[in-house]
Amino acid sequence: MELRAERTADHDAVHELHRRAFGDHGDAVARLVPALRDADPEALSLVAEQAGGIVGHVMFTRSLLDAPRRLVPVQVLSPLAVSPDRQRQGIGSALVRHGLRLLDARGVPAVFLEGDPAYYRRLGFTAAGARGFRRPSLRIPEPAFQVMTLAGYEPWMTGTLVYSATFWEKDCVGLREDAVA
Repeated sequence: MELRAERTADHDAVHELHRRAFGDHGDAVARLVPALRDADPEALSLVAEQAGGIVGHVMFTRSLLDAPRRLVPVQVLSPLAVSPDRQRQGIGSALVRHGLRLLDARGVPAVFLEGDPAYYRRLGFTAAGARGFRRPSLRIPEPAFQVMTLAGYEPWMTGTLVYSATFWEKDCVGLREDAVA
């Protein structure tokens, strides 16, 4: 398996991957990815390629932490997808770990996400609320709001995560009532 930066030629395969991997929410996530690409030309978008096909994708994009001293550029991990027939084989974990290493080398202080605590805890993420961070929306379940601090993090960097406008425009923040029922 090769982990590499996403190329323009991968866009259709990445789109289809998200549609399949996210079930009922697949179309919404698939539409989010190109919007994030357009909004953040510096986004870190990685794919896992195996046997000539794209089997995994992860994206890290810029958001802000509204800290007491100043706004701090941070990253948000979203989305992460692995082909349904390749899940539970370490592909998603490998993509996330590779991305975190690259972001750490860039001096990024923290990476936030909304996700399954049981899965992301294994990768080193912790409950963000317990670390002094506030969710950008009350629709995000407290346990799902997670963070990993990297080498560039300093203790004064606490506060509220401010998602980039794209997440709001695509209504991809937290859970809507119909999603929890």
